[in-house]
Amino acid sequence: MAFIVIEDGESIESALRRFKRKVQQQAIIKDIKKHSIYYKPGEKKRMKAAQARKRMRRRMKRDRDIEY
Repeated sequence: MAFIVIEDGESIESALRRFKRKVQQQAIIKDIKKHSIYYKPGEKKRMKAAQARKRMRRRMKRDRDIEY
């Protein structure tokens, strides 16, 4: 869990900025969004396969463009 120690004389705005930066670096928001929706195991498998196909198409296109 992300936490910060507020220094003496530090403004709330700067402390909030530091806290937001720390949360973003630790990818807490991304993890919360990932776990906010339940996907069935079969649905996860299909999504993973679709992402793999998408990556492969992108890689093939890039390799084809490099050859020419």
